[in-house]
Amino acid sequence: MTGSSVSRRRSGLPELLEWLGAGFPELPVEWGRGDAHVIPIEVLEGDGTYVLRAQLPGVDPEKDISITVEGDTLTVRAEHTERTESKRHSEFRYGSFERTVRLPFPVPDEEPEAEYRDGILTVTVRRPAEPRLSTRSVRVRRAG
Repeated sequence: MTGSSVSRRRSGLPELLEWLGAGFPELPVEWGRGDAHVIPIEVLEGDGTYVLRAQLPGVDPEKDISITVEGDTLTVRAEHTERTESKRHSEFRYGSFERTVRLPFPVPDEEPEAEYRDGILTVTVRRPAEPRLSTRSVRVRRAG
């Protein structure tokens, strides 16, 4: 092979691992709809709360992020618009981003709290109080 150039193949492994990590295995996650990019998340539980942290750099939280809850699902949607300036190279992702997560309980009527800081959206949902089970005696009457 003297005088010929060697072509390099790009491995698809990183993309496959990202795809598998977006909805597998232990998180109860539903896939995004349409052409929306999947939002990277992490979930924390403790002290009566369920906390979803989502990576959303470069968005305006007041204009570009929407959060909806329905039953036991929480959906985060965002839009990251591309700047019009000329770029030599960019690996940023632009467009629609979406992630729906099924919670282990129905979302209570009180709205979840959401905060955006340093490119991270944090949504905190308070776990509803468990109904207390009590033991009672039931009196049996003789019929007739």
